[in-house]
Amino acid sequence: MLVKFFVNENNQSHLRGLAEEFGESTNAIRKELNHLTEAGFLVKQSEKNKIEYKANTDHPLYLNLHELIRKYLGFDKLLEAILERMGNVSQVVVTGDYAKGNNTGVVTVDIVGEKLNEEYLEKLSARIEKVIQKKVEFHLNDGIPDPKGLVLYSKE
Repeated sequence: MLVKFFVNENNQSHLRGLAEEFGESTNAIRKELNHLTEAGFLVKQSEKNKIEYKANTDHPLYLNLHELIRKYLGFDKLLEAILERMGNVSQVVVTGDYAKGNNTGVVTVDIVGEKLNEEYLEKLSARIEKVIQKKVEFHLNDGIPDPKGLVLYSKE
């Protein structure tokens, strides 16, 4: 559940959605949500007839947990490998399941930039999969990546 909420600050969910996603009973999920909310890690807000939960970005440990989850998922190694020899990278964005906090085993990454080294990308995919123990799908993009994606790097 920590991956769900702390990988991307935009992720939010409700009780039944989480129960379905994790294949657990609503009672088990409710207990965890209550514990995390009482500890201040999650905040809840009413939306229509549902209570939505999301990470409390104002919590003093939010950044620590956010970075810990990113390292747990291997995003630090992934980013380092991309920036090593990809060329003029302006942005690296995780999209798809991992951006939503779903630990499915397939990481989809959009790389935005000009004159990117496509040959390196082919070799990188196999190499990085061994390092982070997840399948990685790279997409080169010269436009605007998914706004709901998780930005790992942005050249300012």
